[in-house]
Amino acid sequence: MIEACQEISDFARVTEWTRALTTWCEAQPGLLPFTGQCAVHRGQVMRVRGAYLAALEELERAAQRYETAEDLPPLGLVASERGQVLHIRGDLGAAEAAFDQAINFGHDPQPALALLWLAKGRTAAAVGAIRRLLAEPRDPVHRTQLLPGAIEILHAAGHLDEARPLVEELTAVAAAFGCSALTAMAGYAAGSVALAGGDPTTALPDLRKAMQLWAALDSPYEVARTRVLIGRALRDLGDNDSATAQFDAARRGFTDLGAIPAAQQIDRLLVRTAAPGGLTAREVEVLRLVATGKSNQEIADALFLSNKTVARHLSNIFTKIDVQSRTAAAAYAHQHGLA
Repeated sequence: MIEACQEISDFARVTEWTRALTTWCEAQPGLLPFTGQCAVHRGQVMRVRGAYLAALEELERAAQRYETAEDLPPLGLVASERGQVLHIRGDLGAAEAAFDQAINFGHDPQPALALLWLAKGRTAAAVGAIRRLLAEPRDPVHRTQLLPGAIEILHAAGHLDEARPLVEELTAVAAAFGCSALTAMAGYAAGSVALAGGDPTTALPDLRKAMQLWAALDSPYEVARTRVLIGRALRDLGDNDSATAQFDAARRGFTDLGAIPAAQQIDRLLVRTAAPGGLTAREVEVLRLVATGKSNQEIADALFLSNKTVARHLSNIFTKIDVQSRTAAAAYAHQHGLA
């Protein structure tokens, strides 16, 4: 039952059934495989709840119990879970070692491994792995385990045209399953892709709904991640004070969790000075390239965006700085020290 709930990310029921299993396991200390399984599930719940150090300790206990019982295959799942926690805490080397260990025990740690490659700057490897995984036949339940990571990787690599249909698929499956966590994942994915496509107005409702759902599920890391995107959307809409409040809250959340890389990313967002004309950071990047004489296609290639997204950014730029042509936009960039 616990594993079935995990497959559809029903974290509330995972917690309830893990509590019941733990009570039973405590009365059966001699059944090492079962007590090892109890420890794994407790570690997974702790990871979702943001108790990362406790999760690592619990997963270590699980590994010891499986080793004592000479039941080695489950150690792959334990190692994969450790890798995910270590990734969040910023220990990328140890995370990769954990994923390697998972593979050695016959467990496939994807898409978590591809997300780690993305964090380490190995974008091409991450995209290649995700495209291969997406092409493999999977039922809807197992697709839900792949889609959030796939959308994140394709979005980060600038492949929004590939990410959008996956967002639609995840949204449809979440609605069919009626699972709060899947609905939150779908909202986060939809908001992130809309924001990357230069449409913060569309992104905000999805992101706010996702944050409410994550808060109700007591998932502080996901709440903080969603706050970051809400802050970026508010900043893109010119509401800098509200954006800063979201960034501050997200940074506090990440710091409390020990998610150091995410907290440092917030620091970089907070130190950015406001661009003239209410331009977003991405719009400034596009405007700078316009000022160098690059075409839409060349800008798209340089920033890993689609032509459609570049056109949207240019439309927003022209409106904000009140110009009608690329030449006038280039002149504005030079006058305001953006080129």
